[in-house]
Amino acid sequence: MRCTTPTLIIPALLFLSLDLITTQAEEAPPMTQQEKAVALIESIENGDPAPVAYINPDKYIQHNLAVADGLAGFGAVLQQLPPGSARAEVQRAFTDGDYVVLHTKYDFFGPKAGFDVFRFENGLIVEHWDNLQDIAPPNASGRTQFDGPTEVVDLDKTDANKALVSDFVSTILMQGKMEEIGRFIGPDDGDYLQHNPGVADGLSGLSAALGALAEQGMPMVYTANHKVLGQGNFVLTISEGQFMNQHVAFYDLFRVADGKIVEHWDTIQTIPPREEWKNPNGKFGFQ
Repeated sequence: MRCTTPTLIIPALLFLSLDLITTQAEEAPPMTQQEKAVALIESIENGDPAPVAYINPDKYIQHNLAVADGLAGFGAVLQQLPPGSARAEVQRAFTDGDYVVLHTKYDFFGPKAGFDVFRFENGLIVEHWDNLQDIAPPNASGRTQFDGPTEVVDLDKTDANKALVSDFVSTILMQGKMEEIGRFIGPDDGDYLQHNPGVADGLSGLSAALGALAEQGMPMVYTANHKVLGQGNFVLTISEGQFMNQHVAFYDLFRVADGKIVEHWDTIQTIPPREEWKNPNGKFGFQ
């Protein structure tokens, strides 16, 4: 959908009174936290000011280090967008308690793949994290950063799938115990579908990519896992480490089926030096 008046949201962000925001929220039909988060992201493209009511105007903690805290910081970024330039198409969404995770195809100061995480309190958004990466051509297996299944299923397996993925990040990505990878991923290339632009399907594609980085003296290193969020067959891990000799945040989305990791999407974003941060909250800071 083309946005012809994206700056309509700015007056809502900057000038609506608390009474008006509260009234809009009360008059709107009941919505889930996930629906509110999706509506807020889509408003970046369609210019609808109503979803601003889903943000707590007195408490909006921002972890995008290029954006200042609060509604004013959010509005300032939107105001910088060239008119009609923004696109925001949510590809996947799921909920884990007070957290909502969105996987989105953006055109936001250029085409980007992004993950957004929103934390809710009493039905309102009070905290936001994200991770963005430029969109690249399909990888060697012909997969993009967005295609693949989107439906959340296996809700009864949420806890088991989160535990499996958490174990994978700790054992394989952080400790490097590659001899144990068979516990997590099947042996055939078709057992592990890869959406990272630089990695092909299967363990063979993963091994080749990691080996090439190591040979270049730039190994991919995971030093900390800050959060694991999941619902059913989808699990997102938010980690910290080194990539291409830079300090980065890793957002890894895994799809799990029958007790194995079968598909992977991700974004990797460089963490800027402290003096460049627009807010004091840090890239992670999960409770």
